[in-house]
Amino acid sequence: MIAVSEKYALEVSSPTPITSVRQHEEYLSVLDKLASKDNPTSAEEKYAEVLMTLIEAYEEEHHLISDASPVEVLRALMDANDLRQKDLVPVFGSESIVSEVLHKKRDLNKTHIQKLSKRFHVSPAVFF
Repeated sequence: MIAVSEKYALEVSSPTPITSVRQHEEYLSVLDKLASKDNPTSAEEKYAEVLMTLIEAYEEEHHLISDASPVEVLRALMDANDLRQKDLVPVFGSESIVSEVLHKKRDLNKTHIQKLSKRFHVSPAVFF
């Protein structure tokens, strides 16, 4: 197992393929905690990548959603939450970056995805 703090290791000691809704929720919870850390260790980042891979595999099998680009997903989340471009400045840092992302002039990066998943309470996998 990747060496991570006991706090995370106790929750998901040795990640395995997800086989239940409860396990899916547990992995999402741990991933959310890791994503909210300001300065994750290298081991924690690798651990989060493993969890994300397992979550994506489970969601692809159990939550069939039509293929949508990350920007389409973001726009749908914005519409569902009645948000405007300026409402996402805390996530992206400036309104110009929000605009560039929404107009496909800039790709979402890892930090954006982590903040968006936390902001909208969704798995980071929805942006891939």
